[in-house]
Amino acid sequence: MTQSETLYCYVHPNRPTTLRCNRCERPICAEDAVRTPTGYRCRQCIREQQKVFDTAVWSDYIIAFVSAGIGSAIASVLVLLASQFFFGILVLFLAPAAGGVIGNIVLRFIRNRRSRTLFLTAAIGMVAGALPALIVFSLPALLGILAGGFRGIAGLLPAIWEVVYLFMAVPAAYTQISGIRLGR
Repeated sequence: MTQSETLYCYVHPNRPTTLRCNRCERPICAEDAVRTPTGYRCRQCIREQQKVFDTAVWSDYIIAFVSAGIGSAIASVLVLLASQFFFGILVLFLAPAAGGVIGNIVLRFIRNRRSRTLFLTAAIGMVAGALPALIVFSLPALLGILAGGFRGIAGLLPAIWEVVYLFMAVPAAYTQISGIRLGR
């Protein structure tokens, strides 16, 4: 390449550039360049590289959804029963632990295969598994409120603890399944 030769982005042919993808060597403009620890890459090379890390097969999505849903249904009922006897404070400790256990169970069933959409499928399965308990525990209180017999927040307390469970357990399971580590 000579000094006077001008490169143009392969995506935007009207933009001059001095950058090249460090994998495929195609010229890329700053808008299309993705900074990596080893240099700049084009978006197509990044997509191809990410496909290597997605190892999930189609059955893993069903397995993750069902196992997370069943685990969450069991855990949500246990957490809500415990919250009625210990004024709900126990939910703050049990919910993240339940999420971690559910995450480990899902990982075993899917044999540690990975995919971002697989992790989201498991999280959605957890929410779906907890919905029946949420409906059962909150429906009587909501019907009482609609009938005009508002008994205060005590009637909605089981539903509130169920929502607290979901807000704490789902992220705990997601981080367990996806392998996110906060401290190293």
